Amino acid sequence: MLGLSNRVTFDDVRQVQTGKEAGLDFSPLPRVSRRSFVMGLLVSMGGLIFGYDTGQISGFLEMPDFQRRFGEQSTDDNGNIVYSFGTVRSGVIVGLLSIGTLVGALIAAPIADRIGRRLSVSFWCAVVSVGFIIQIASNNAYAQIVVGRLVAGFGVGALSLLVPMYQAETAPPWIRGALVCAYQLFITLGIFLAAVFNLGTYNGQRYSSASWRIVIGIGWVFTIGLGLGILTFSETPRYAYRKGRVEEARETLMRVYAAPANHWAIHTQMEEIESKLRAESQVKRGLVGGYVEMFGAPRMAYRIALGVALQMFQQLTGANYFFYYGTTIFQSVQISSFITQVILNTINFGVTFIGLYLVEHYGRRKSLIVGSIWMFICFLIFASVGHFLLDRDAPETTPTAGIVLIVFAAIFVLGYATTWGPMVWTLIAEIYPSKYRAKAMALATASNWTWNFLIAFFTPFITHDIDFRYGYVFAATNVVGGLIVYFFCMEGQGRTLEEIDTMYVQHVNPMKSAKWIAPPPEEIARIRREAGTGEEDSSGTTAANNTAEEHKHATQPNNEHSEHA
Repeated sequence: MLGLSNRVTFDDVRQVQTGKEAGLDFSPLPRVSRRSFVMGLLVSMGGLIFGYDTGQISGFLEMPDFQRRFGEQSTDDNGNIVYSFGTVRSGVIVGLLSIGTLVGALIAAPIADRIGRRLSVSFWCAVVSVGFIIQIASNNAYAQIVVGRLVAGFGVGALSLLVPMYQAETAPPWIRGALVCAYQLFITLGIFLAAVFNLGTYNGQRYSSASWRIVIGIGWVFTIGLGLGILTFSETPRYAYRKGRVEEARETLMRVYAAPANHWAIHTQMEEIESKLRAESQVKRGLVGGYVEMFGAPRMAYRIALGVALQMFQQLTGANYFFYYGTTIFQSVQISSFITQVILNTINFGVTFIGLYLVEHYGRRKSLIVGSIWMFICFLIFASVGHFLLDRDAPETTPTAGIVLIVFAAIFVLGYATTWGPMVWTLIAEIYPSKYRAKAMALATASNWTWNFLIAFFTPFITHDIDFRYGYVFAATNVVGGLIVYFFCMEGQGRTLEEIDTMYVQHVNPMKSAKWIAPPPEEIARIRREAGTGEEDSSGTTAANNTAEEHKHATQPNNEHSEHA
């Protein structure tokens, strides 16, 4: 049983009940219901698959059997045959996943709008599993590994769009930010597990194909688990309502909220969904027309550009740079490159839990800006020590410099995993109105994968020419990312999706958005109705009315036992 301090109360709302709200149930609800907890764990496995597929390849490139089968043959100074991956071949193997994810993220949106979020997740899990099977079946064909990673990338990219969308459309508003951040938590868990399994198979099956086939096979099990498990859950309430399945939407909300049908929270959410459906039904366009309409909607071009920029600068924080240079760094203190990955990924996974707390207690803007400053400082020190103090030809001769690099790599991961890692996914899931969420999130997510590919492919060439000075580039991009958040991002902590939408439509100053006071419910209704993101219902009341009151109870607890929602 959850204690009273873990419940959300509605006493403030009870005082202003009028009209059709009379007779509703205002009893406290659990802050996290059993259903929402299980949903968060299962659906977030999409992030685990993403992280696992991303994390396993760095270990494969160091495994002798993988090198022999898919690497390039050459001879050493003694005339012995050796196998290795050149810059181009390694870049293609690593980068083709990102190309696949880019395509998958773009085509997943119209499919999700047609067949639903739930079935889409299951379908794309099947695509990932096919990609894994192609890789496992590879014998000596380099092209087959590349094709397998490309196919798996289609599914991984689609899941990177669908998972945050499913969570944002289903979660109660008081845990929405933390639940979407759980997606990033599972990404870090996937990367961590890949590093652990790589280490285990490298030590136990170093010269056998089992060293890499077992690792891929475990990932296949994860995809089957999510693909089948999601079928035990309902469609998101918003999508079900749009398709005329009103009772299904209501029952889903009842299970996720752990509330009866006549509870005030269920009533307000159903009103909100109806309002959005009315707005969406005003204009029906084809695929291209839908995108044209979206860019022409009030402040949508601004928000799309913001989402694309946020995802771009999440990649340009330089997190992947640390993992790329990990082998050289840890050689200076005689630590295996496989143990390197385990150490950094353990930190990455462990501290992401802190991000789940920060996003709901200190807000998005403040956390991201502090994170940018944190990572900027880390990169300045890291790049300077690496370029001026570390002997890059014989790193074992400069162990002190190596230790400093290890420490600041860990400190950087702490800053990234608690701020920019999880919170960008939360922002892009909440800054768009429901009508355009799938398409807008697809464009933002595609930006993430585009820059993921560019960094993965070109980093070996860049580091070959400018070594650790590459870190100065990321130091600069962290500053730019922080400035974008400061000047352009609204604070969404404790806000309903409708209030966030209203802030953008009203051109609220982002630097003052944390202290912005929502207009009266009737005014929010008018603003959203004129902008095409809200619609008046037949009774003359609106979802904005309800959601404003929802925000009131969520951010102004009335007794010592209630929590901020």
